[in-house]
Amino acid sequence: MAVNILASNPFHPDLRGARWLPRGLGSPSWMWLMRRLPMPPVKVPPPLTVTERNIDEAGNVKALIISPPPDGRKRAALLWIHGGGYIIGSPKQDLALCARYAQRLDLVIVAVDYRLAPEHPYPTPLDDCFSAFELIHREASSLGIDPARIVIGGASAGGGLAASLTLLIHDRRRPAPALQLLVYPMLDDRTISPSVERRFHRIWNRRSNEFGWRSYLGRAPGGPDVPDHAAPARREDLSGLPPAWIGVGTLDLFHDEDLVYAARLRDAGISTTLEIAPGAFHGFDAIMPAKPVAKHFFESQVRAIEQHVGRREPA
Repeated sequence: MAVNILASNPFHPDLRGARWLPRGLGSPSWMWLMRRLPMPPVKVPPPLTVTERNIDEAGNVKALIISPPPDGRKRAALLWIHGGGYIIGSPKQDLALCARYAQRLDLVIVAVDYRLAPEHPYPTPLDDCFSAFELIHREASSLGIDPARIVIGGASAGGGLAASLTLLIHDRRRPAPALQLLVYPMLDDRTISPSVERRFHRIWNRRSNEFGWRSYLGRAPGGPDVPDHAAPARREDLSGLPPAWIGVGTLDLFHDEDLVYAARLRDAGISTTLEIAPGAFHGFDAIMPAKPVAKHFFESQVRAIEQHVGRREPA
């Protein structure tokens, strides 16, 4: 009897190997292991440079600065927030990606090494990201940054923090970023995705999500009193926010919540670009960056950044 391969494997043709990937990685034992695995070295191509900076006086929070060589003109900046379910990760995991942004768009990248849950639950990670945003404005001149052309971006939990940080900046009446770049963002602690069969989720599933949110919130997710700065999907009024780019795959646990957030931003009058990657799982572009579907996803981000901050200050 013939087997319909397409029916049994809904992944994008570029991503067929995804069926062998784990469905979910969020658990205490997985967190313990991932925090101890050595990070493979990444060489940032010259003439880009990478420097480490303290964000706070105590040295508890640091950032990696990835920058093209100074030439006397101010550049746009990307404040990048790494993913990892709020429980693992560091800016080093995204060095190659940050270098791609810097090269393609002549940007200065400030990649914040925020403190992780469960040791540091909300609001500490968000406060660390806010401190990085304040650093960019405070030291814009020495960093060669035009403070009017700042993008806040992140992937997964980093995308959720980017959305939360955008709300916090708005509420504290700080200068708004030019764009919020939300790559399959983790926005809603109440997430259950009925539109996608659970067996097709990869890397991050509902069980992982529950563990990540519980660690970050310091209590069970889904309750009535979770603040919107912790879970941006809970924000009732999204008016007055900067433009947004939101990208997600159709086989991502966050697909539904991300589409709802994009629609609500548009309903609030916010210019919003939505990029949907068919048959793509969570983190597909990080795991398989050379695949055409991942390259297209990245190019959509490049176009959005270029649209809102340009490539560089005119001579």
